[in-house]
Amino acid sequence: MDPCRAKLEPTSLVKLYGEFTGTSNRKGRCAVILTEKDLVVQRLTSAPVGRNKVVLSLKDCVGCRAYRGNDSADTAAYLVAYFYPLKRRWMSSRVSRQRVEQGFRLASLQDPQANLEEAEKWARAVRERSARQQFPRNGVLMSQMSRPCQMMLLVNPQSGKGQALTLYNNHIQRMLNEAGIKHTLVITERQNHAREMLKEADLSQWDALVIMSGDGLLYEVINGLLERPDWEEAIRTPLGILPGGSGNALAASIHHYSGASPVTSEELLVSCGFLLCKGLVSHMDMVSVHLSSSPRLFSFLSLAWGFVADVDIESEKYRHFGAVRFTIGTLVRLASLRVYKGRLAYLPATKDHNSEEALRSNTMLCNDRAPPVTLAAARDSSFHNSCHSNNSLKVRRVESTPSRSATKALPGPHDSLLPPLDQPLPDDWVVVPEEDFVLMLAMYQSHLAEDLLAAPEATLDDGVIHLFYVRAGISPTALLRLFLAMEKGAHLTTNCQHLVYTKVRALRLEPYSPKGIITVDGEVVEYGPVQAEVHRGLSRLITG
Repeated sequence: MDPCRAKLEPTSLVKLYGEFTGTSNRKGRCAVILTEKDLVVQRLTSAPVGRNKVVLSLKDCVGCRAYRGNDSADTAAYLVAYFYPLKRRWMSSRVSRQRVEQGFRLASLQDPQANLEEAEKWARAVRERSARQQFPRNGVLMSQMSRPCQMMLLVNPQSGKGQALTLYNNHIQRMLNEAGIKHTLVITERQNHAREMLKEADLSQWDALVIMSGDGLLYEVINGLLERPDWEEAIRTPLGILPGGSGNALAASIHHYSGASPVTSEELLVSCGFLLCKGLVSHMDMVSVHLSSSPRLFSFLSLAWGFVADVDIESEKYRHFGAVRFTIGTLVRLASLRVYKGRLAYLPATKDHNSEEALRSNTMLCNDRAPPVTLAAARDSSFHNSCHSNNSLKVRRVESTPSRSATKALPGPHDSLLPPLDQPLPDDWVVVPEEDFVLMLAMYQSHLAEDLLAAPEATLDDGVIHLFYVRAGISPTALLRLFLAMEKGAHLTTNCQHLVYTKVRALRLEPYSPKGIITVDGEVVEYGPVQAEVHRGLSRLITG
């Protein structure tokens, strides 16, 4: 027996074994072993085993294919597998996904068809075992898209630095081909192009809708789907996101949920492309947003007023700088910090916010204008189950039937928690005593931008809105420190006396300042009273 062969994996773990040559070097032979979890490649030489052995995890594999060469005289078949393992870059401490292609030449038989059948057997086995490498997220296994599948890929060529199409050509087209995913490229031509198209599109021909842009294009797609008469079925179409803009908050959130180390720019794109190719689908919360004179909107990311909204919109003039625009905009706005007046109220979440009894049992009576208790002082208690967790006023719940929303006849889910904007709030809502704010930010995903981990406790379908507000009186220096800490999600541990954080099911904001900016998912909406309610797991997102 060849001594190097004797040192291979134990036979009890071997599922498929073969000896092939490389695609570029036909003289060098290698032993290839396919187990349930790995593809093991070992060069057959007299050198020590460790120096010639490569182990590639099937959980990092996006696809595998078999094919014949272009030379009709060549009886061999070829097998190539594509992996994107997490690797540390040279001279860097960062870990990111990097492409690895492993190819083999199968020529053990004289019959070309027999060689191809053998290669196809291996390719099928690699794909099947790779698909079985599912890991539960929050204890629950995610569903998987069927293969083969057909995706519509919408690209906004103007987003970010205007490089979305270049990034598609350099990375995504190849990755989807490697994964055997068929897709139709749709280039958007104007604002609301995707929204209008998807309101009327025949969705039966698509297994998924994938957006390559900033967060604004996904906002269009979601609202287009929820404006359809068949919205209930349409919103179940799996959605995918690939970062091609400057904010890329949802893409960064998906990467974060996968448990990988933080990355940005093209490394984030490769990570999201990999997760898209894996095709695992999770539920995602949606938030309905009501404005005074506009139709109801649906949001997947955030609702902002004050400093955050100002920076987002006023930094548009620096869009050609990419993500750096937000840093520039932050510094400009810090130099002239604004204070906004308004009334903020919310319905707190409970540990079991789907249970009416849990909501009732967690309600407490507090004195009017109770002394403020800051986030720092409340760190050892629940942030959202009592009046002592935040700087707010809470009144006793009065038994009543839920007020019905004025938008009940419109497409989309019914809002059971929101009365019409011109009617008083139910008595179980919390009213924030302060009326002077620097910002209000409602988040439902973890990231506000690629490098801003705004809501570190958020998950895709936790069924809550993560509400932050900063009271007036904070200095520009303290606010800057808060946002620097947010890069690593550490702002909740800074003991900032002006920051308040709580988890809610619904909220209402009534601005008193005559001028200001309100954004939904980074898009400017009508300035004035606004309210919102979360709908748990309403949509589906490809999260890998």
